[in-house]
Amino acid sequence: MTGESYGTTREAALTDALVRLADTLVDDFDVVDLMASLAADCVALFAIDTAGLLLDSGHHTPRVVASSTDDTRLLELFELQADEGPCLDCLRSSRRISAPDLEQEQRWPLFAPRALDAGFRAVHAVPLRLRAHTIGALNLFRASPGDLPPGDLRAAQALADVATISVLQNETVTSQRDVTAQLQRALNSRVVIEQAKGVLAERGGLDMSTAFERLRDHARRHHLRLTDLAGDVVSRRVDGHVLREIVGRTTPE
Repeated sequence: MTGESYGTTREAALTDALVRLADTLVDDFDVVDLMASLAADCVALFAIDTAGLLLDSGHHTPRVVASSTDDTRLLELFELQADEGPCLDCLRSSRRISAPDLEQEQRWPLFAPRALDAGFRAVHAVPLRLRAHTIGALNLFRASPGDLPPGDLRAAQALADVATISVLQNETVTSQRDVTAQLQRALNSRVVIEQAKGVLAERGGLDMSTAFERLRDHARRHHLRLTDLAGDVVSRRVDGHVLREIVGRTTPE
């Protein structure tokens, strides 16, 4: 593939990602599905290996709401437990945070070694913000040290900004109380998705990351809300045929 054709393909993929995020402006949407799509799009588009997202519930208690792999989710959970790390600094300051070489990083004495143990050498975080209102932060992890290309950072910020507008777009969420309620519902939805991942992992012999990918892909193909599909899996409202389709292999009835 030539450089020109690669650039055209990447530009088209970025445009598609922006359209997917902005499309929720005119319809009801699932916040967790939105954030999962944002994480997946960042991995596909940028020079990173995994991505994770924190949302602020409105009570100064940020929570992990999406991640592209289960290892990333565990690292994000550790960041919250340790109360230090790039995503938290980004959320609290509403500014981008970069750590191009975690082996030389001094800001996070607990987080940096854990990230290195997980196989990451660099991390960059961008805020989910609309003017003075910051609702979360997006972590972009790299397995090799180095800065992200400036174009990648600008594009990641653009995706994060559009996602933020999508969350805050309805007139019914103009007050802080309503925004907090919507974000709390999103965090509650994440619990159901984690339970569904466990069901699919057990039934299909999958790891948790693959189980989530299969769940998300099935929801996209059939135009279903991710949270609704997860709830149906957990409550056993999906029949054996659908379950087999989701996990991508024969499962016991």
